[in-house]
Amino acid sequence: MSKNTSHIAIALHEELFNKYPAEAVRQLEQMDIDEVREILSRIPVINSIKIWERYSPQLAAQVMEKMPLDFITEVIKHIDPNRAASIILSITNQDKRDEIINALETSVAKDLKRAINYEPDSAGALMDWRVIFFRPDMKVSEVIKILRERPKKAYRKLYTVDNENHLIGMIEIEDLALSDHEATLADLESTPPVVVDVNTDREDIVSLFEKTRVYDLPVVDFEGRFVGVVRYHTLLEAALEESRADLQTMVGVSKDERALSAANFAVRKRLPWLQINLLTAFMAAAVVGLFEPTIAQYTALAVLLPVVAGQSGNTGAQALAVTMRGLALKEIYPRMWSRVIFKEFNVGLWNGILVALTTAIGVYLWSQSGGLTLIIFMSMILSMVIASVAGAVIPIFLTVTGQDPAQSSSIFLTTITDIAGFFSFLGIATLFISIL
Repeated sequence: MSKNTSHIAIALHEELFNKYPAEAVRQLEQMDIDEVREILSRIPVINSIKIWERYSPQLAAQVMEKMPLDFITEVIKHIDPNRAASIILSITNQDKRDEIINALETSVAKDLKRAINYEPDSAGALMDWRVIFFRPDMKVSEVIKILRERPKKAYRKLYTVDNENHLIGMIEIEDLALSDHEATLADLESTPPVVVDVNTDREDIVSLFEKTRVYDLPVVDFEGRFVGVVRYHTLLEAALEESRADLQTMVGVSKDERALSAANFAVRKRLPWLQINLLTAFMAAAVVGLFEPTIAQYTALAVLLPVVAGQSGNTGAQALAVTMRGLALKEIYPRMWSRVIFKEFNVGLWNGILVALTTAIGVYLWSQSGGLTLIIFMSMILSMVIASVAGAVIPIFLTVTGQDPAQSSSIFLTTITDIAGFFSFLGIATLFISIL
C-alpha cells in the first residue's frame, strides 16, 4: 500500500469511527484480532475513543495485549473507568494487567483500581468479566463463525446488547444451533428472567438463585451496560458462604452491630464518634462566642441563627447523599472532583438565591427591618454554597485518603455547615451592623 493510499485509509477509518461508531464496532468485532490491531494502531487514540467505549471488552483485551504499553495507557486515560475495568479484567495475563496499571498516571490508576475492586460480596466481585456479547442485527451464521474462531469455551447462553452495550436479551445456545443461519439474533433473543447490578450483595444474589434457579446471572453497571455474568458454580459457592455466615450470626459472631447487639458492644461502637461530635459542637459554639457582642446588641440575630444553620445543614446533606451514592455506584471517581464541585457550587448558588428570597420575605414581614432582611439574604446564599460544596468535597477527600466516607462524612459535614452558617450570618451582621 502506497503512502498516499495509507493516509486515505486512515482518514476514512477516522471518519467512520467518529460518525458511525456503532457500525464500525459491528464490523471490527467480526474481523481478525491482528487486523483490528493494525487498524486501531494507526489511528490517534483520541479519534478512536468511541470505538473503545463500545467494543466488546473481551475482544478489546485481546487487541490491547498486542499493543505498545504507551498506547494502552493512553486509551485507559480517555475512556470511562468502568469500561476500562471491564477490558483490564478480561486480560488473562495477570502480569500484563499489573504492568498496565503501574504505568498509568496516579489519578487514573486510582480510579481504575476503584472500578476493579468491588465490595467482596457484591455481584461485581463474583462475576466473570470474560464474556462475549453480540448485536441483535447479527445473523446466526456470523455468530457461529465468531464462536468457532474464539477460544473454545462452554457457552450456555449468549447475550445481546445495543450500540451503547446496554443489555437487551439472551439466547440459548441450543436455539442458536438449531436456527436458520440467515435469521438474526433479534429473532431469537428473549428477555433475561433476572438481571442484577454490580453492587447487588451476596445475600440478594443467593435469594435470586433460589427463586429463579438460573444457571447464569447477567450483571449490569449503574447505566445498564452489560459487564459480566455470575456463573452458577459461583452462586453455589456464595450460597454455601451465606449459610456459614448465618451460622456465625446465630452464635453471636459478628463485627457489626445489630438491632439486638449487647449494649456494651453498641457503646464501644458509638461512643468514639459521639465524643468527636461533641468536640465539633464546641467548635461551632466557639464561632458563636466570637460574635457575642453583636448578638447581645441585636437579639433578633439569635432567633434567626437556627434558620441559617438548618438550611445550610440540609443543603450539605443533600450534596453529601448524592456524592456518596455516586462514589458507591461508581458513577463518579475522585479525579472528577472539579466537575462535581462545579455542579454543587451552581446547585448551592441557585438554591441559595431562591431560598434566600423566601427567607427574606418572611424575615421582613416579621421584623420590618430592611437591614436584617439584607443580612440574612446574603448569609443564606453564602452558607448554602459552602454547604453544598462541602457535601461533595468531604466524601471525595475521605475516599482519596483511604477512609470510609459512610462512617464519618456526616460528622465533618455538620461541623462545616454549622460553622459556615453561624460565621456567615454573624460575620455579615457585624460588617453591616450600622444598617441594623
